[in-house]
Amino acid sequence: MGARDDGKLVGTYTPRVEDERLLTGRACFADDIRLDNMLHAAIVRSSVPHGRIVSIDTEAARALPGVHAVFTAQDVQAHLGRVPKMPLRLSPVPEHAPFEQTVVASNKVRYVGEPLAIVVADSVAIAEDAANLVFADIEHLPAVADWEASARDDVLLFEHLGTNCPITYTAQKGDALSVTGPYVRRERFVTQRHSAVTMETRGLVACWDGDRMTVSGAAKVPFTTRRTLAASLDLALEQVDMIEVDVGGGFGVRGEFYPEDFLVPFASRMLGRPVKWIEDRLENLLGSNHSRQMECELEIVCELDGRILALRGTVHTDSGAYMRSSGAVPPRNVAQFMSGPYDIEHIRIESSAHLTNKGPIGTYRGPGRFEADYFRERLMQIAADELGIDPVEFRRMNLVRSEQMPYPLATLDKPNKPEHLDSGDYRITLDRCLKEFDWEAKKALQGKLVDGRYHGIAIGCFIEGGGGGIRESARLEIEPDGRLTIYVGSTNLGQGMLTVLTQIAADEFGLPMDRIQVRHGSTTYLKEGFGSFHSRSTALGGSAVVVTAATLREKIREAVAARIGCAAAEVTVAPGLTALCRGEVLDAAELGRMGVKAEGQFASHDHTYAYGASAAHVAVDVGTGKVDLIDYFGVEDIGKIINPLTAKGQSIGAVVQGLGGVFLENLAYSEDGQFLAGTLADYLMPTATDFPQIRAMELENSPSPHNPLGVKGCGEGGLVPVGGVVANAVAAALSSFGVQPNVLPLTPTRVWEMLQEKAG
Repeated sequence: MGARDDGKLVGTYTPRVEDERLLTGRACFADDIRLDNMLHAAIVRSSVPHGRIVSIDTEAARALPGVHAVFTAQDVQAHLGRVPKMPLRLSPVPEHAPFEQTVVASNKVRYVGEPLAIVVADSVAIAEDAANLVFADIEHLPAVADWEASARDDVLLFEHLGTNCPITYTAQKGDALSVTGPYVRRERFVTQRHSAVTMETRGLVACWDGDRMTVSGAAKVPFTTRRTLAASLDLALEQVDMIEVDVGGGFGVRGEFYPEDFLVPFASRMLGRPVKWIEDRLENLLGSNHSRQMECELEIVCELDGRILALRGTVHTDSGAYMRSSGAVPPRNVAQFMSGPYDIEHIRIESSAHLTNKGPIGTYRGPGRFEADYFRERLMQIAADELGIDPVEFRRMNLVRSEQMPYPLATLDKPNKPEHLDSGDYRITLDRCLKEFDWEAKKALQGKLVDGRYHGIAIGCFIEGGGGGIRESARLEIEPDGRLTIYVGSTNLGQGMLTVLTQIAADEFGLPMDRIQVRHGSTTYLKEGFGSFHSRSTALGGSAVVVTAATLREKIREAVAARIGCAAAEVTVAPGLTALCRGEVLDAAELGRMGVKAEGQFASHDHTYAYGASAAHVAVDVGTGKVDLIDYFGVEDIGKIINPLTAKGQSIGAVVQGLGGVFLENLAYSEDGQFLAGTLADYLMPTATDFPQIRAMELENSPSPHNPLGVKGCGEGGLVPVGGVVANAVAAALSSFGVQPNVLPLTPTRVWEMLQEKAG
């Protein structure tokens, strides 16, 4: 713990500076906010998956004592002259726009849980009682329950558009359609619908003061949310502020623009009073972005020695009812990153988004990458088995080599998006994983029956993209008491960002960490910010601190030169934010009283690519179908490591989320579009005792060339390989039965049914 021998903090196991206030109850979450004259909101949601709105009767709800207002699409239309839509935040193209969601249902509902109205009352209880009194007369229409029904276009969610498929992406490299070889194998794979179920549900407090809208509870991308809200309310950008408070988990789901992000501020503006809304768990499961539901037909072409010649296929994503927020990312990513860390000359993946009467999808930690790794690694394992090639050697011979960097991936259309892996020796992480997992010793267990359970092991390789979002902003100010305040556009979602940025700044200026404070996320701090997503907060936010630190040193030299009457080049900035010139010494407090500060940005159009390998050991009870995870080990090279403690926490936490997706989690719907996973008794999640043996290792052999820190994102990599590795371990355990676990989740029921099908 503590500083290195050279006194530097970067690279050390430094305890998280944000934890004390969280653990001692001094955190402030959205529901902790109490304002004078504050009202409370409840959302009226559709219980019909697909139908035309005939009328919405709000009379009884409005008459309930304590109710201040009920607003529907009709009220929004009357006030604004339109019912605004919610634009896609990431990678929007013209094809998406006609399929975007309005901020409240107008004319039609397309999924269970879609907001019909907002009720505002003196208390949450009154608001919820009133919401139950709102009667929506909805003409039922047939529900589109899966992508195959959607693709037939027999029932259209948007009748005037003539299709349920907003877009098909193509990722291409070489000429995959014409490549032939001595071994060709095609297989179907399925991942189920699931998502992040954060410990804290969504919530916000909106306050209109007659000229300005302030919304507390912002997360992930406050500046983007600000722009969207200002446009939807017909306000100037400077009339809206988004305030970031503490956030109990994000994982890509929290902080996108949802209907409530319009409805609650709209209600506050209409009533002239603060309005709070806190999502309950049913709403969280219904209304937050879903993800992961895909089906793939994937084909691999190989030489008989295992060298991969081509990878091609089609992916179909169940995108839910609308193209919303980050909903374009999963179907895009699964296509472009299907090849993962492997050197494949010819690739063609077509990936289609299909609308169904389910909750809209968005990003969830490792979006599209978890699915792509599961599809690819399962197919590679099948190919290795059928070719009689050792699965480790099959992967090793096909890995991208260090001398091939930067290595081109398949190019994605809509829009055209070339992408290159940046740096690394992928064989090092594979070999390190084999060693730490003790692969050679465990191979003897492969497919063996031991104490009533069949054992299996598997290994897989992966990449993790990071550093998205082009740029990030920072401002550094020296305070009159000599402390340094960092303002940064990145947001804190529990990933340890405050600690990491403090370490970086401490090393830049030779300051102890307790003399540095970080202010983040809120739109009141900076003119522009970009938030935290795509494993970017250290690569871009940390680099913005480094760049701005250099500017601050120049500002100090200029200010001291003007004060003393010397040339700026004569001023030395010493550790501790002390300025020296001609025998005079100005300490940090004096510099703070002089008002020295600096603003800056770091920009990069190139993404970072961490990489690694993971291995799993499972035991399967064929009588019950239950799979126990005996051991899981992952190693990832993440470039320069700022804090090994937070990096390891990110990795292990991501693995647990991946295991939840492999074994437990399923946002299930009935054939008529009704939601079947409305409680945590129906939607199963991992607990602390489910997977006791998870190990992780982080390496820093290959710094990224794309930022001054050399860091690569590490928030998602632990999750990416879990599906493929664990499913392959199950396949190895049940190899004597011929079971192929090509559909997730691997619940005891599904594993038992696969065994019965083979036995029958």
